[in-house]
Amino acid sequence: MLFFLRDFSDNPSALLAYLAAIGVAFMTGIAFHEFSHAWAANELGDSTAARQGRLSLNPLRHLDPMGTVLLLLVGFGWGKPTPVNPYNLRNGPKRGNALVAAAGPVSNFFFAALAALPLKLGLIDSIASFSNIADASGEEVIGLFLIFIVWINVVLGVFNLIPIHPLDGFKVAVGILPGELSRQLNSLSAWGPGLLMTLLVVGFVTPFNPIGWVIGGLGNQILRIIV
Repeated sequence: MLFFLRDFSDNPSALLAYLAAIGVAFMTGIAFHEFSHAWAANELGDSTAARQGRLSLNPLRHLDPMGTVLLLLVGFGWGKPTPVNPYNLRNGPKRGNALVAAAGPVSNFFFAALAALPLKLGLIDSIASFSNIADASGEEVIGLFLIFIVWINVVLGVFNLIPIHPLDGFKVAVGILPGELSRQLNSLSAWGPGLLMTLLVVGFVTPFNPIGWVIGGLGNQILRIIV
């Protein structure tokens, strides 16, 4: 965000287009992610989220104000957690919770693939950069927005698959690991938020950025498949 603010300081139309694109991408990506958690839980027998109005694609149902602000400013934030009672799930609390957790990242990859289709099939064109936004056609602006939706959803999907509590990947790992390994990993959940914040801060202030490497490496592979 800060890089683009500086880069577009003399190009207000580019800055406004960038802010709009990243806002749309984050809001739709988070909304679809949390909706998918609610949908999966409801399909597996737990209607907790549905009763609270979370079985909706309306972003306002899923966005956390502070998490959204931080996402836009520093690239890290969160949506409003989807409430799930794992003991209501037909597959059992362990496997069922893993399936509900996996639905979020999987939905982001699906949404990215869907947004990429018009570009991949050549139905719509795009400009290469926001710097050229003033000379772009309406179709090219839409194309650039779609590129941002693809990119942000891949980032959200990969990030949430990291097996550190409270990310979805942790619940997936706990659900698929055999008994003793699953219990040992689950016992480390209390350390997860601190570890995650430490890794994020280290990535911001030093060249050592393990989360960035994971997102960049796996994310680029998924982007190649999708786009």
